[in-house]
Amino acid sequence: MSKIALIVGAGSGNSASFARALAADGYKVVLAARNIGKLEPLCAQIDAQAITCDATSVDSVRDLFAEMQQAAGRADVVLYNASAYTAGPISKLDPELVLNSLMQTAYGAFLVAQQAAIDMTQLGGGAIFFTGATASVKGFPSFAPFAMGKFALRGLAQSLARELGPENIHVAHFIIDGGIASPGRDLGIEDASTNANDAALEPDAIAHTYMAVLKQHRSAWTHEIDLRPWVESF
Repeated sequence: MSKIALIVGAGSGNSASFARALAADGYKVVLAARNIGKLEPLCAQIDAQAITCDATSVDSVRDLFAEMQQAAGRADVVLYNASAYTAGPISKLDPELVLNSLMQTAYGAFLVAQQAAIDMTQLGGGAIFFTGATASVKGFPSFAPFAMGKFALRGLAQSLARELGPENIHVAHFIIDGGIASPGRDLGIEDASTNANDAALEPDAIAHTYMAVLKQHRSAWTHEIDLRPWVESF
């Protein structure tokens, strides 16, 4: 029976690359997003299942795991990739948009991790991964909401790694320190589609690291790792 992987906040960038890598490794992949229409090409490519989910809703997340269990089983691997941000000077930030950013970036991660931990305890182990960002460790001017959410996400990952490690559940936080190359996205480089000079992180390269961490022996688990282009300062 194939192992099952769930990606919450699935899209066309690093999560899609991870999904393809998981499928190539024999996993049955389940993709969750608010808008699953955009996932149809990827689902067709790797024979994945897409489920609509609002990660900020307790009921929606519970329904996601229930539907996944009924259709495929319990997830051996869960990646929380969803996030949102609003930017601007502190005096001009819209409180509702700030709340939305925190809900999607941090609270949703808690809800998904909670259900994943329940299922993986039943399985006897698993892996819960979180996609972080530069904002996980550095708060930049006018990006307070994103830093707040990503700092909270990192704290969640640290706490869960200590709590769930003894349950044979590998919790890892990936700090993506730089722009991710993606067709049609403005990365501030000459040609985003070809990623000239490797100035942005290649999604397939990120997925390669995700897979390497996933395959680690538990005697040498990585809890946190940062990835950045060679041109990125740190």
